[in-house]
Amino acid sequence: MQRADLKITPFPNQRRSVIAVKFPRKRLEARELAIELTRKSIHLLIAFVPLLLSLSKPLTVFLLGAGSAAYLLFEHLRMQGIRVFLISDLTARAARLRDAGRFVAGPITLGLGALAAILLFEPIPASIAVYILAFGDSFSSLVGKLIGRIKLPFTQGKSLEGSVTCFIMSLFSAYMVSRQLGPSILIALGSTVAEAIPTKDLDNIILPIVSGFLATLILA
Repeated sequence: MQRADLKITPFPNQRRSVIAVKFPRKRLEARELAIELTRKSIHLLIAFVPLLLSLSKPLTVFLLGAGSAAYLLFEHLRMQGIRVFLISDLTARAARLRDAGRFVAGPITLGLGALAAILLFEPIPASIAVYILAFGDSFSSLVGKLIGRIKLPFTQGKSLEGSVTCFIMSLFSAYMVSRQLGPSILIALGSTVAEAIPTKDLDNIILPIVSGFLATLILA
């Protein structure tokens, strides 16, 4: 059993006090990091979408739509106290502390973001958008949690280190698909700005749409 700091917290208008348990900050940070690693491991699976898209667009649309619908059902059941084998446990493990006891929207917005990209854009811009969603968003979040120290204003806590990582991974994603450095830099810059906007789980939808739009515009 790990040690916890004990703090006596008096209740007003009562003669006795109770003991409130306050866990060490390092333990809390370690738990948050473990949750983020689980979340981003799932997040990275979306990188397989461009491969599926190259094989069959209808199949890819069907799988993303069906997967999002299934997750919506499973999460609804979990909120009702009905456990779905493996899925419910995995969702609970991937839920951020702020989402405790709430509907976890991240996986469904992830699927909808990838779905929007392949429906709105041609295969090359759509692939760039999905890769940026997979790698730019995932690694920027992990780096921000691990070493992020310089906080960016108006971003609700996002870090410069995370944004730099987002730019690098977005540049890599765009260049590996387009093989054009100049346009890839512009796409990465716009995607980094979009990722820094504090939209919580909606960034899974906003980021691929912005990235796909920029790729369509710049690579035209």
